[in-house]
Amino acid sequence: MPAKPQRFERRFTKLLIANRGEIACRIIRTARRMGLHTVAIFSEADADSQHVSMADEAVLIGPASAAESYLRIDRIIEVAQRTGAEAIHPGYGFLSENESFAAACHEAGIIFVGPPVEAIRAMASKSAAKVLMEGSGVPLVPGYHGAEQGTDKLAAEAERIGFPVLVKASAGGGGKGMRLGEDAAGFAAALTAAKREAKAAFGDDHVLIEKFIARPRHIEVQIFGDTHGNIVSLFERECTLQRRHQKVVEEAPSSSLSEQERERVCSAARAAGAAVGYTGAGTVEFVANDDGFYFIEMNTRLQVEHPVTEAITGLDLVEWQLRVAFGEELPLGQDEITRSGHAFEVRIYAEDPQSGFLPSIGRIERWRQPPVGNGIRIDSGFREGDTVTPHYDPMLAKLIVSGSDRLQALDRLEAALAGFQVAGVKTNVSFLKALAAHPDVRAGKMDTGFIERELPRLLGHGEARIDDRDLAAAAAAVLAAENRSATSPWDTSDGWMMVGRRRRKLCFDDAEVTLTYERAGLSLETASGTRPFRVNPRLDGRLDVFYGDGKEVVSGVWLGREVDISTARGSRRLGFADPFAGESTVIADAGHLRAPMPGSVRQILAAPGDRLKRGEPLLIMEAMKMEHTLHAPADGTLIALRCGAGDFVQEGVELVEFEADGIDP
Repeated sequence: MPAKPQRFERRFTKLLIANRGEIACRIIRTARRMGLHTVAIFSEADADSQHVSMADEAVLIGPASAAESYLRIDRIIEVAQRTGAEAIHPGYGFLSENESFAAACHEAGIIFVGPPVEAIRAMASKSAAKVLMEGSGVPLVPGYHGAEQGTDKLAAEAERIGFPVLVKASAGGGGKGMRLGEDAAGFAAALTAAKREAKAAFGDDHVLIEKFIARPRHIEVQIFGDTHGNIVSLFERECTLQRRHQKVVEEAPSSSLSEQERERVCSAARAAGAAVGYTGAGTVEFVANDDGFYFIEMNTRLQVEHPVTEAITGLDLVEWQLRVAFGEELPLGQDEITRSGHAFEVRIYAEDPQSGFLPSIGRIERWRQPPVGNGIRIDSGFREGDTVTPHYDPMLAKLIVSGSDRLQALDRLEAALAGFQVAGVKTNVSFLKALAAHPDVRAGKMDTGFIERELPRLLGHGEARIDDRDLAAAAAAVLAAENRSATSPWDTSDGWMMVGRRRRKLCFDDAEVTLTYERAGLSLETASGTRPFRVNPRLDGRLDVFYGDGKEVVSGVWLGREVDISTARGSRRLGFADPFAGESTVIADAGHLRAPMPGSVRQILAAPGDRLKRGEPLLIMEAMKMEHTLHAPADGTLIALRCGAGDFVQEGVELVEFEADGIDP
C-alpha cells in the first residue's frame, strides 16, 4: 500500500512557479486572484518574457539551456528559500513529474503543489504503473512491461504479442521515445530509435511494448484527490487528433462515449488514483476502440489541455490544486460536479507544416488574436516583439473555444482561428483551420491515425494558388511598411506617396505585379489585367485594401524577403523580391544540405560515397525537444559530411555536400 500522503494544514501566501511560458502566466493569474504573492524564475533567454513581467518577483535561474536553468533543482530550491516562497507549483513539463524535485521540496519544508512523492514514483515508470493498475482491476492493453531489456527478449515479446506493436519509453511522455514496429524488421529499427530518444530525453532507455490498437481513440479522465481521502473525476477529454503521438486537438466531453461508457471509464480512472493514494490534479489516459478501453498511463500533473475541462465544468483547476495544497478538502463531491456544453482546445505552434512541421524561430513581428469572451479563451506566454528561441517547446498559445454543442464549438473554433495572425515566425494556424473544417472531424469520425492519413489534404489547404487578391494584399503590406517611416504618409488624396517611382515592379514567389502611380491614384497590374488599387490604414493597424471593385481587410507584415498576410480567406507567407533593391543574395543550392534550425546532430545515417534515393535519411537532428530526420533532396551521391554526431549547429550551417544526379557539382 502506498504511504499516506503528507498533509499541509497551513495556508501559504507566497508561491514560486517553477516553469515558463503560458502555463506560468496561467498559474500567476489564478494565484493573484486568490491573493497569493508570486515569484517567477527565468533563464537568460526568457529575461523579457511575459511570465517574468506578470509575476510580483522574478529571479534569474541560469543560462538558456533547460538543463542549466529550469531543470536545476538545487537552484530552484535556493531561490524559493531566498525569496521566502512557501510553496512551488511546477506547472507541466520540466520538473512537474520528477520525484526528486518533489522530495527536495519536502525536505526543504516547501509545499510541492502536486501529488505525493510515492504517487509520482509509482506512475513514473509506465511498466511499474501497469503492474499496479493490473492489480487494481484497471483494464490494460496486451503487452510486455518487464524489467528484462535485452534485445532478444524484447524481440521475442514483440513476436508473442503479435505485430504491429508500439515501443514506448518507460519513463517517457509527449510522444518521445515512441515508435511503431509493423514487423520483425521494423521492430528492430523502432527499438533502436525509441531507446536512443528515450535516453536523450529522460536519461533512461528502458522501454515497454504494447499491442498496437488499430484505429484507436484516445480518451483521458481528469481526476482530483485531496489529503482527506476524497477522490473525484471531472469527466473525460478526447485527444484522438494527434500527430506523431502528440496531441493536436482536444475536446470535452468525448463524442464517442455513451453515458454508460463514460461512467465506466471515469470509475476506472478513480480506481487508478485510489491505488496510489493520489492527491491534487492528475490524468488517467486510455486507448479505446469498439471492444472497450485500456489503461495507457497516468500523468501526475496538470495537463496542457486542462482548460477544456474547465470550460465544460466552470471550475478553475489551478485553484483546486492550490486549495488541496492548503490542506483543504475538495470543493465539490462527485455528485456535485456537473458539465455543460462542449469545448475544444488547439495548440498554436511556431512551426512550418509545409516543411514537415519543423520548428520556426525568430522575433514575433506581429501578434493579432481574436477577442476573448463569448466562448473564446486564449492562454499564451508570447506577445508581439517576443522571440521564439530554439531552447524550448515551440508552443505559442492555446486557443480554447466552447459552445452549447459540439458543432457550435467547432464553428467558433474556425472563426477564432481566422482571427489569428502571427508574423515573423511560421505557425500551424492554417493547418488547424483545415483540420477543424474537415468533414470527418465535424462528424466525429476520427482515430489517432487520422491526421497522418489526411495530411496531404490538410496541407493542401495552405498550398492554394496565389491569386490576384493575395498579390494585392502583399503589395499593400510592403507599401504600408515603407510608408510608416514617412511623415504623414496618408495626407495625399490617394493615401500614398510613391517617392520617385511612377511605375514599380514587385515579385512575390513566381508572380510579378506592377504598381502605377497616377494623378487619379494607384493601379495594380497582374498577369490577368490592371485594376484600381487603393489602401487605407485602420486604427487597429490593419489595412483596408480596395482592389478592382472589392475591398478586403488585410493584416500584413513585410519581413524583408518575405511578406506575411492574413485575410478572412486565410494566412500565408509569400517570398518577396524588389527589382529596385538589386540582386537577391539568396541562392538556391541543391548540392548542399543546410541546417533548417539550430540544434544538435544526434546521428549520421549515411557515409561519403553512398548512393541515395530522394527521401532517404541522411542524419538526425534534435531541436526543440524533438528529433528531426533530414533526407536526401534528390537521387544522387553523398560527397562529404560537414558535421559530426554531437555537434551543435546554427540555422543555415552546411551539414552535407550532395551531388544530385544530372546536376554538375
